[in-house]
Amino acid sequence: MSEHTMHAIQIGDAKTPESLYLAEVARPSPAPHEVLVEIAAAGVNRGDCYQRMGFYPPPPGASDIMGLEFAGTVIACGENVTRWQVGDRIAALVAGGGYAQYGCVHEDHALPIPDAMSFAQAASLPEVIFTVWANVMEGGRLQPGETLLIHGGASGIGTMAIQMAKLRGANIIVTAGSDDKAAACCALGADNAINYSSEDFVARVKELTNQNGADVILDMVGGDYVARNIACAARGGRIVNIAFLKGSKVELDLMPVMLKNLTLTGSTLRARAIEEKTRLRKCVETEIWPHLGDQIKPVIHAIYPLSAAGDAHSEMEASGHTGKIILDMTTL
Repeated sequence: MSEHTMHAIQIGDAKTPESLYLAEVARPSPAPHEVLVEIAAAGVNRGDCYQRMGFYPPPPGASDIMGLEFAGTVIACGENVTRWQVGDRIAALVAGGGYAQYGCVHEDHALPIPDAMSFAQAASLPEVIFTVWANVMEGGRLQPGETLLIHGGASGIGTMAIQMAKLRGANIIVTAGSDDKAAACCALGADNAINYSSEDFVARVKELTNQNGADVILDMVGGDYVARNIACAARGGRIVNIAFLKGSKVELDLMPVMLKNLTLTGSTLRARAIEEKTRLRKCVETEIWPHLGDQIKPVIHAIYPLSAAGDAHSEMEASGHTGKIILDMTTL
C-alpha cells in the first residue's frame, strides 16, 4: 500500500453485512477548510446499515464510504484551516468516510478529545450528541422539569439522550426490550424504565405522569408507535422522530394532535449544510463538551476491528446492544 492509498470498507453487491469487505482505495486529500485525519476509531450507526442496504445514500460531495463519525489524529491541514494543527486529537462528525484508515472533515465539525479519553470512547460521541442536541434540545425544546420519553433507551442515541436530558434537569422515562436493558438505562440516570415486551408503555407513561403524559417524546421506531406516542403525549407535547424501524407509513387520527396542541417533527443530520453543522458544533462544544467524563460518559457495547465491519452491522441489526458499537482502525 502506497502513501496515496488506504484500507476502507466497501459494500458488496449483496448489500448484506456479510458482503462488506476491506479494500485498498485512494486516500483523500483535505480541501482548504478541511483536515486530514489518521482515523483510530469510528462509530457504527443505524444509518450505516441503511446506506449498506441502499436506502440512505451520502449527500452530494460526501464520501461514499460508510461512517458518520470518527476519532483520530490530524496529519495534514488544508490551506485555510485555523482551528487545528498537525498532531491534534479530534472527534468528528462527517457525512461519510468513517470506515477507513484516513478521512477528511471540515475544521468546524470537529471537537478536541480530552486527554483522558481513548479514541474509541471519543468516536462514540459525535453522532449521538449532535443528534440529541438537534432533536431533543432544539426540535423538542426540552425544558428543566419536563418529562422526556425516550424509545430505545439502551441504544447509542438512547444512552446519550438519558445523560443529556439528566444534565438539562428533565424527568426521564425510557422504553427498552428487556429488564437488563431497562436496568442499564436507570443506572445511566433514567427515572423510570418500561420493558415494552411486557408492559404497555402508553398506560405506564400516563401512570408515571399522573395522567398528564410526556412533554417530549424521542422516537426511532415509527409504525404503530406514532399513534401510541400521540396517545401518551402531554398537552402541548413535542414528538420527534429520528428513524422509523417499524416503518414510516402509518394511518392516523389527527384529531388528538389538534385537541392536545401537539407538535410532530423530525429531522436528519447528515445532509445539513456546513453552516448548520458548525452552529450545532458550537452549541455542543459550549453546552455538552465541558461535562465529558463527569455527567456525560461514553457507553460502548463492543469494539470490532475494521475488517469485521460486517459483524458489527449484524450486531447492530440484532438490536441486542446497549450503547455504541465501535470499529477499531488500529487492528485491521
